Parts: sequence; structure tokens; C-alpha cells
Amino acid sequence: MEWFLAPFEVSFVQRALWAGVLVSCLCALAGTWVVLRGMAFLGDAMSHGMLPGVAIASLLGGNLFVGAAASAGAMAFGVTALGRTRRFSQDTSIGLLFVGMLALGVILVSHSESFAVDLTAFLFGDVLAVRGQDIVHLALALAVAAPVALWGHRGFVALTFDPRKAQTLGLRPRLAHAVLLGLVTLAIVASFQVVGTLLVFGLLIAPPAAATYWASRIPTIMLGAAVLGVAATVTGLLVSWHARTAAGATIALVAVALFFLAALAAQVRDRVRISGAGGQHAVLIAALLVVLPLAGCGTKPASEEVPHGYVEGAEETAEAQSRLVVADARTGAVRVVDLITEAVTDVGRVDGVQAITGDGRFAYLTGKGSVRIVDSGAWMVDHGDHVHYYRAQARDVGSVAGDAVVNADSDPTVAAVAFGRGDTTLLDRQGLDGGAVTARGELKGGVAVPYAEHLLVTGSDRVAVKTRDGKDVTTIEQACQRPRGQAVTRRGVVFGCADGALVVNAKDGSFTGEKIPYPRAVPEAERAVEFRHRPGSTVLAARAGQLGVWSLDVRAKKWALLETGPVVAVNAVGEGGPLLTLTADGVLHGYDVKSGKQIAQRQVLSASVPQGSVLPVIEVDPNRAYVNDAAARAVHEIDYNDNLRVARTIRLEIEPAHLVETGR
Repeated sequence: MEWFLAPFEVSFVQRALWAGVLVSCLCALAGTWVVLRGMAFLGDAMSHGMLPGVAIASLLGGNLFVGAAASAGAMAFGVTALGRTRRFSQDTSIGLLFVGMLALGVILVSHSESFAVDLTAFLFGDVLAVRGQDIVHLALALAVAAPVALWGHRGFVALTFDPRKAQTLGLRPRLAHAVLLGLVTLAIVASFQVVGTLLVFGLLIAPPAAATYWASRIPTIMLGAAVLGVAATVTGLLVSWHARTAAGATIALVAVALFFLAALAAQVRDRVRISGAGGQHAVLIAALLVVLPLAGCGTKPASEEVPHGYVEGAEETAEAQSRLVVADARTGAVRVVDLITEAVTDVGRVDGVQAITGDGRFAYLTGKGSVRIVDSGAWMVDHGDHVHYYRAQARDVGSVAGDAVVNADSDPTVAAVAFGRGDTTLLDRQGLDGGAVTARGELKGGVAVPYAEHLLVTGSDRVAVKTRDGKDVTTIEQACQRPRGQAVTRRGVVFGCADGALVVNAKDGSFTGEKIPYPRAVPEAERAVEFRHRPGSTVLAARAGQLGVWSLDVRAKKWALLETGPVVAVNAVGEGGPLLTLTADGVLHGYDVKSGKQIAQRQVLSASVPQGSVLPVIEVDPNRAYVNDAAARAVHEIDYNDNLRVARTIRLEIEPAHLVETGR
């Protein structure tokens, strides 16, 4: 049973399961009437007719739920109004509204270059990213839908089978129709933001349709639909976990597959003349088959394996938990900003803070005579074929004595903090995970970068490979004169050299180096000495003095010089993305690396960057870029795929002169 229990021991899969159960019950109440009344086309139109409202809310920065509700309400009103005319059938009016609303939504969303991403999220949602508050919203929606379905049951039945008799009996079929539309709208709107319109429509139609083969009473059909919806959720999550497929689409596909299985089984039943009573009990038997295995989900096996990268008190999540660590150069105040919830955590002060750098989880802040280490509480563990994401409470870990920090890198066993004097302090990574700063040793006269369970240590003109204890292993044959600057990529560790870059890679336990020379002789003032790149990318950027910006493609083994003039900050989005620069006048620029041409620009900072002040930075992740604006006490989130649009501005009570992103 380990294959069954293992996925449901992870917190985000448990939340996905609860969301699927609530959506299944909600859709069973509304979907049964959709199937019995032949309103499947209306359900599809309602689910996709929300797009204009969602698009408007997204473009205006409003609440997507409110936008979806308004759009679905307009759709329901239009269907009701046009349905009263006798010139054409209700299907015609639904079709016209469906196409019109969907086309309007596409036109609105197409104003953004990130249209494909937004439409994908609208259709498929992200059931593995369900939060606790989403489950509460679904539970509240179910609490409203259940009494509405109970109160309107008689009217819905009469409306379904004999509207004229319903009018005669005073059951007000028009009101019942409006309430039923409201019930369907509630089910769709409450669920789409969590699981997407595809999964909502799949659970709205397929389980009730399957249940009608095995039950004739409406309450039994609803029960069967809920059971089949839960079964589709459980099975879909299991398949998604083990086959690494999209969870929402897998659940929808399983729901449809269950419909065809139910139809096939019903044909077999009819051929062997199974009694109708036996068919009624089949729903209850199916319920037991689903509920009994789920009862074991709360029991963990005795030999539970701790997930990779897990530390005590952390929570594993389905998506990256990006956070920003910011510091005020004037007051020394340090804050951690959660980019998902926008919650801000005060993690103390650093006297005389001069710089900040990070290793994906921890931020290292240079102060007077020491480096303060802050645990951002967000990190990921990349195993190549899969990634684990974790979140915990942000906290101040402690400090290590030393001068200005130049570089900080880490792996699961050791963290290396390199100082301006040319020495490196090795820290125990498990100790940092537990909230304690424990030194493992110190290397004199070189910057050490943890890589492939070893240390790469720069010398005067060579890179040495050492063990974690500082013992010599080998020396990279290729020379690297006057090394300055380094970056860890998927293709190896990049060291900046006087004549180009040295890429050190590890394969099958052996270390090799490959030189990527500059395309021409480069003076010292124009060397690339501080590399910036998106985590996981093999395209790096660095300032080229007053001349412009260097771009280094590690995979293509090629340098490119963009003569942009002096810039104060630079970063590279990576393969297929723009190279971003920030000039002293506060303007953010986007360049196409291949052509060297500027493709976008936007005024981002509220004021020019004064000479001699702390320079702002550009942090880049797979979806957004972040630029700190100390003068405005804000951090700007940039959609670099949409003409450098400012997606949101996060206001702070401090001046964020220093910034680093973690969790990626």
C-alpha cells in the first residue's frame, strides 16, 4: 500500500485531495440537475464565459473571484433573458453568448504577452497549489449550495420533468430556473480559481452522467456523483504523482474514463439482466470501495521516509515559495517579504549593513565586522527530474565574524561564505537548517564554492578541487588568471578570468574545466567580475564597466557584448528571454541578446540613482523580475514577458536599499 499512501503523506497533496472532495460534492449537487435537464452546453458556456471577468480583474489588479462571479452572473442573466424569446431555441442563445463572451475574454487577455500562461491557468488551474484559505472558501460554497439544493428540490424536479405542471402547482418554474442557474454559477465560480474550468466542467458533467446508469432516484444520483468525483480525484492524484502528469487534467480525464466504464458496465448488466435493485446498491458499494482505502491515509507507515531537503518544522508545498530579503542601509532594519501572501516579517537589524547576498534560502548581510545570516524560510531542493519546495518561519540565525562578504553558496552539507580579504569560512549547513551558526573550518587565500560534494577553490591562476575537509583532490588544468566573480549553473561553476570564463564541471566523479575566451582583448575595467542570472539558467549577465553589458551563454560557449552604455544593475532572464538593465535615471531596459537591440523600456524607479549611493539590483525568477526602489520604499514586480509591465508594487515601511530573492 506504500504506492497508495506515499502521495497523501505530503501536505500539498492532502490539500489537493480535500479540495477535490469538496469540488466533487459541490459539483454533484449542481451537476446532477445539469445532466438531468440536458444543460451540459450551458454548463460549458458558463465555465468559459467567466473569461472576460477574469481578464478584466487580472488587468486591473482586482480580485479574480469577483471578476469571475460578475462575468458568470452576466452570462446567466443573458441566457435567462434570451431564453424567453420564441424566435430561436435556448441552445442558440447559449451558443451566441458563449462565443461572444469567450471572444471578448481572449481579446482582453491578448493585450498581455503572457496570454498563453494566463489562459493555461484559467483552463487547468493548479490543484496542487491549493491553500488552506481556498479549502475554506470551497467549504463555505458547499455550505451555501447544500441548503439551496434542498430548498429548491421540489421546484427543480418539477422544472426538469414537467414545467407546465410546475406552473399549475404554483412552484414558480421561472424562479426555480433562476435559482438553478445560480447554483450552477456558484459551483463553477467557487471552484475554477482552484482547479480551473476544465476540471470543474469535468466533475460537473461526468460523475452525474455516470451515476445515472446505476441509479434512478435523484438523491442517489447525487450520492453516486459525489462518490465517483472523489474516486476520480484520488485516482487522478495517484496517477499524477507516479506518472508526473498535470494533476488537474489527469483528474478530469479519470472522471471521463469513469463515465465510459460506468456506461460499459451498465451494458453488461443489462445483457445479463441484473435486477434494478442490485443496480441501486452498486452506488453504495462503490462508496465503500472509495472510502475504505482513504481511511488509511491518516495512518503513516512505520518506516516513513523523510522527504529530500526536509527540516523539522517545515511544510512541503506544490510550488516555489518565493520571498525577498530586504535591508535598509540607513537604519539596518531587515525584513522578509512573502511574495505569495505579501506578509512582511521583521527579522531584526544589522548595524552598518553594506551588502546582501543569498544562496537560495539564507541571506548573508554584511555589517560592521560580521556577516549576519537570515533564514528566509523558503527553499527548494532540485533533484533534476523533480523538485521539492518548502516553507517555514523566517528567522535570524546568527552571525559570523568577518569583513565584507563577496559570495555565498551552499549545498545540503556545507555553506561557504567568502570574504573580501580572500578567505572563506565553511559553515555546517545542517546547523543553519536548525537555526545555529557552526563553523566547519576556514580556507586561507581563496574563494571556495561548494559543488558536487567538493570545494572549488580559486588561487592565483588555477582552480583547485578539495574535499569538504580541505584536502587536495586535483587541480583544473586550464588556467584562470586573476579570478574574480563566480556563479553556479546547471552546466557547472563559472569563474571570471582575465581572458574570459572558466567553466568547471563534474561528471562521474571527475572534474574538468573548459575555457570560454573573450571575443577580443578586454581591459581590466571592462571585465565581467559579478555574474547575475536566473536560477537554473545557463545565460549569465555582467556589467562591462562604462561600455555596457556582457552576456555569457554557457551552453553555446559564447560571449556577447551589448554596448548599452553604463548601467547600475543587470540580470539575464535566460534562454529565449531578454537581458535586463537598469540605468541611473531609473529606467528599466530589455534587450534581445542575439541582435543586441532594445525591445522594451519602462520608467521604474521613482527617482534617479544618486552617485555614491547603494546601487539597486534586479532579481529574476522564472516568472517575474524584482527591482528595489529605496527612495519610494517599495519593490516593483516586473512582468518581463509583457513589455516590462509593472505587475505590482510592494510597499514597505523601510527603504529597501539591499535586496535578494530566495525560494528558487
